[in-house]
Amino acid sequence: MNTVAVIGGGASGMMAAVTAASNGSHVILLEQNDKIGKKLLSTGNGRCNFTNINQEPVFYHSENPEFPWQVVGHFNAQNIISFFLQIGVYSKNRNGYIYPNSDQARAVLDVFRMEIDRLGIEVRTGIRCREIRPVKQGFSITTVHGTIRADRVILCTGSKAAPSTGSDGSGYGLAKDLGHRIIPVLPALVQLRCRENFFRRIAGVRAQGTVSIWSEDMCIARDTGEIQLTDYGISGIPVFQVSRYASKLLYEKKEVYAYLDFMPDLTKEQMCAFLRARASARPDKSGGMFLTGLFHQKLSDLWIRLAGVPADRNAGELSDEDLEKLAGMIKEFRVCVTAANPFEKAQVCCGGVDTREVEPETMESLYVPGLYFAGELLDVDGMCGGYNLTFAWASGYTAGLAASGAFAPQDSKD
Repeated sequence: MNTVAVIGGGASGMMAAVTAASNGSHVILLEQNDKIGKKLLSTGNGRCNFTNINQEPVFYHSENPEFPWQVVGHFNAQNIISFFLQIGVYSKNRNGYIYPNSDQARAVLDVFRMEIDRLGIEVRTGIRCREIRPVKQGFSITTVHGTIRADRVILCTGSKAAPSTGSDGSGYGLAKDLGHRIIPVLPALVQLRCRENFFRRIAGVRAQGTVSIWSEDMCIARDTGEIQLTDYGISGIPVFQVSRYASKLLYEKKEVYAYLDFMPDLTKEQMCAFLRARASARPDKSGGMFLTGLFHQKLSDLWIRLAGVPADRNAGELSDEDLEKLAGMIKEFRVCVTAANPFEKAQVCCGGVDTREVEPETMESLYVPGLYFAGELLDVDGMCGGYNLTFAWASGYTAGLAASGAFAPQDSKD
């Protein structure tokens, strides 16, 4: 019987193990934590947003941009929903975001554990892999507890994100030793730290708006949603969505700025006209209270101060220049990004094993026959909304199917 060693017991590793075992392989699942699936429990704030029915290539990022979409085509959102229904998870749809009906990430992990038991998968926890060496008719895997032989190996050890869950980046060294190039690994889906010292004044404020990342007078990325202001900088889903671009620019030693637009539905000219009408409607209102009822008071106070508008001047006395400065604060609030938060705070990473060295139809190494990859170890990162788990399931399924000797399916989008 074909023996497949799956190194890493996260989302992609469990999927790879279950798929290979379902197709007739003897599977050994090696996990360095004391339990499998630890990181899965924290996904979706503990509710596990395990896929999304809204799928487009732009939701996935890689230095090899076609690769993620090719892989997702092997096991798409409908395939994922069907798979989980088959093993026991009934799902519910929240505007395209798919969750278990129980709203419990633990339910997803529990059904995987039951499936692993049902298939007779040999799970070994507390096992750290030190070396993978191709040998005649397979591989020799050196661990702290001895040597394991396998016909094929699926490497899915995760990234460096959230190391408290066991993602320590050890798989990058294993892949590199086997001849694979590692694209610089950086925090993604993470908060951004900013230079300005006024953030302590506005910490805790949440506001709808658009975040755009700029460098060298070019807009690199933007996203809209609820912006969270912290004592060190900016957070929230739209910040997470653009953070990978800031990380990469900072790694390249470039200056990075974020522009925050707190009224994205209006142009700057429309914002100026709106403020003029507001001043005319209540000309006796003080400058310090001019924006009260429109924005959070902490933000209003900051903008009034930075714009140099005297707080005791009546709204009717504000000049066009005063109103234009305030409109600029609201529409083009520029802050200097100095760093992304560290791996400990990141949900995923950008960078990893160069996907140009991996066959997308099978997830097999182009350098080492019988070696496969899946999950976050690869240079693929998705947007918030279930896309990283979608890639984990799709890549794990494809690798498990190929490693078992079964044929990879045709692209389900065709």
